[in-house]
Amino acid sequence: MVLQTWGDVIVVSLQQVWTSVIDFIPLFIGAIVVFIIGWIIAVALGKVVEQLVRALRVDSLLAKLDVERTLGRAGFRLNSGAFVGGLVRWFLIVVFLLAAVNILGLTQVSDFLRDVLLYIPNVVVAALILIIAALVADAAERIVRGSVEAAGYKGALVGVVSRWSIWVFAFIAVLLQLGIAVTL
Repeated sequence: MVLQTWGDVIVVSLQQVWTSVIDFIPLFIGAIVVFIIGWIIAVALGKVVEQLVRALRVDSLLAKLDVERTLGRAGFRLNSGAFVGGLVRWFLIVVFLLAAVNILGLTQVSDFLRDVLLYIPNVVVAALILIIAALVADAAERIVRGSVEAAGYKGALVGVVSRWSIWVFAFIAVLLQLGIAVTL
């Protein structure tokens, strides 16, 4: 009697596992299809946005504003089309990954990906703060140095202090924007 009960329990358990696997397969295939289609759409839209930014000649406009020189000193090459296109591509990949995870019913992973998507605008604003700070810091250094030298004094130190004070303020603003050092 005990063997028959154990045998029945094992058979029922295996049937339930098999039923769960059979029920999960369509969801898994659907999630994979959604993610692959999303990946293709994301890559295509990323390339379209990259070409659009290149067609608008944003790089030449930024080069006129001396952003290229500033980024060159930092070791970066100015390619705003690739940057914006990559940003759009990865944003859409995460969106479609979120949809695929929702199909599978993985709520904790879904919540994490939602938090990542909501954090992306903070990163974009922080990057813009740094770019604007680079432009303003260079301009302020030149203006302050020129003003002090026009008054007949040496202006190198005052110019450097003005540049670094703007950079410190910008880094604090970036940390606040990213939510890293909120107490500052």
